[in-house]
Amino acid sequence: MEKANFVDYIRVFCRSGKGGAGCSHFARTKYNAQAGVDGGDGGRGAHVILRGNAQLWTLLHLRYHKNILAEDGQRGSKSNMTGRDGQDIYIEVPLGTIAYDEETGETEAEVLEDGQEIVWLKGGRGGLGNANFATATNQAPDYAQPGEPGIEGWKYLELKVLADVGLVGFPNAGKSTLLSTISAAKPKIADYAFTTLTPQLGIVPYRDDKSFCMADLPGIIEGAAEGKGLGHRFLRHIERNPVLLFMIPADCPDHAEQFDILMNELEEFNPELLHKTIILAISKSDMLDDELQEEIAKTLPEEVPHYFISSASGKGIVELKDALWAALNTSEEA
Repeated sequence: MEKANFVDYIRVFCRSGKGGAGCSHFARTKYNAQAGVDGGDGGRGAHVILRGNAQLWTLLHLRYHKNILAEDGQRGSKSNMTGRDGQDIYIEVPLGTIAYDEETGETEAEVLEDGQEIVWLKGGRGGLGNANFATATNQAPDYAQPGEPGIEGWKYLELKVLADVGLVGFPNAGKSTLLSTISAAKPKIADYAFTTLTPQLGIVPYRDDKSFCMADLPGIIEGAAEGKGLGHRFLRHIERNPVLLFMIPADCPDHAEQFDILMNELEEFNPELLHKTIILAISKSDMLDDELQEEIAKTLPEEVPHYFISSASGKGIVELKDALWAALNTSEEA
């Protein structure tokens, strides 16, 4: 059910409304059969508009909306009456949604704020009625403009989860357990690989009523950058996280090697990810004595701050939250 309810990619056919045609009309009154031109303009075709909604976290609600067809504008009419504009279509999307054109692959819109509205596909302009073309030398034009066509094509929407901190690690590294410990999130936890199939978000409380958002992302495996395992579906979500928390379990046979594998997968997928702030947490550290902890610390990269933590005992959790908060504020200032 978890996998079925999280949808982060949708392909849709969209068409904005066509502008209404202008009217070519000549006024005739009781006392003047040639009162002049009075054709009105056509109405604008409806836009297709994306609107950010912080209450949504998936594109599931769009799964069965494969065709999004906006209303055409109405024709202009006599007495200089403008046709009615088409009724705009609003598509509610979660924050972090990107809209692409399938044919060109170009990014057309990016929704990052709650309530943000972006006109994705503009409706066609309405045509001008013949009243607009009357001049001193051409007082009775018998022509009007047609409305402009709308824009249509296959598009796709892709969700990249918005969170302050993204948890990165192999399956069973303790990411879900950490998230459930320091936030109110209740991700699925079990002792087998790929328990987490979809991103889980949790709000982590901090000092003085502050908080930040943490995302438990599906476990990475070697070869993820080539699409193995959950592959690109996992990796694209961490592009949004300013801080990445690498998690490696204490019982790992080679901590340095596992860290290098994680770094390599990020680099192969997108080298820009290596410019993010990275913090390393050695999880399940309640099973370590001081001597073992010192031996592991010697093998870890010096340029990356590391913390020994235990979600079960609470060891190092406060220090880790302090480090994450400091890193988030540093990245915001930068």
